[in-house]
Amino acid sequence: MSMTLTVGVLALQGAFLEHLILLKRAASHLQSHGVTTSFEFTEVRNVEQLSRCDALIIPGGESTTISLVAAESGLLEPLRDFVKVDRKPTWGTCAGLILLSEAANAIKKGGQDLIGGLDVRVNRNHFGRQVESFQADLDLPFLKSEESVSHEPFPGVFIRAPVVEKILPNVEGVQKGEQQMAQTVVAPSKSARDNHARQAMSSHVDVMGVLPGRLKKANAMGAEVNAGEEVGDIIAVKQGNVFGTSFHPELTADIRIHVWWLKQVLAAVGRTSVTKSE
Repeated sequence: MSMTLTVGVLALQGAFLEHLILLKRAASHLQSHGVTTSFEFTEVRNVEQLSRCDALIIPGGESTTISLVAAESGLLEPLRDFVKVDRKPTWGTCAGLILLSEAANAIKKGGQDLIGGLDVRVNRNHFGRQVESFQADLDLPFLKSEESVSHEPFPGVFIRAPVVEKILPNVEGVQKGEQQMAQTVVAPSKSARDNHARQAMSSHVDVMGVLPGRLKKANAMGAEVNAGEEVGDIIAVKQGNVFGTSFHPELTADIRIHVWWLKQVLAAVGRTSVTKSE
């Protein structure tokens, strides 16, 4: 007998409908390749809807607006528990990556609330204003394991995109040092939950994607520059159950990352079921 997984998309603001469209296509793709699990996809606007979800996507949009509406809806604390205590699979794109970070800088006056879950510091609007948005072909190694999909470069859409500028140590109190930086906010640390969460969280942040450095790009276009060992910008990370991308897969017609992520959800839920039955 096949099970049904409920995957929510936080629908407070931003590109949540686009995620839902690609999730449905990704589920159809998986089922056409032998996956027997049924998926239910739902918009999440309140605590009751969130409580029914096995996994969640936080879409791109305005991170300040999303955090404000989440606070007004009483969703911030339940979201933190969903991510950091229940450790359910959660993916954030662009604004979602900002919200899932333990620290974020270049914050507007008045700040914003973060959910946390990724031991990284992000720089908001790293690539500039909306008029400076761009698309770039991305080489994402984690997609190359997908035998049933194309191995062409992934079309990365960057709109006022953040970038991961630092991997933070997975230690208690790391927020204090980050909070002393100008224009930087951190996810809240509440002793009982945070200690439990930090013990439960994976301590390792995996870099899942890098945008080639701009010096290398200029070099490839014929400019006489010494790119050296320039690493480039970190634009995708994963830490345990939490995945974040600077770019917007939902604004393309390419379902590969959604297919990959649903497989991650299936694996995570499977592990949880085994643990509970033991």
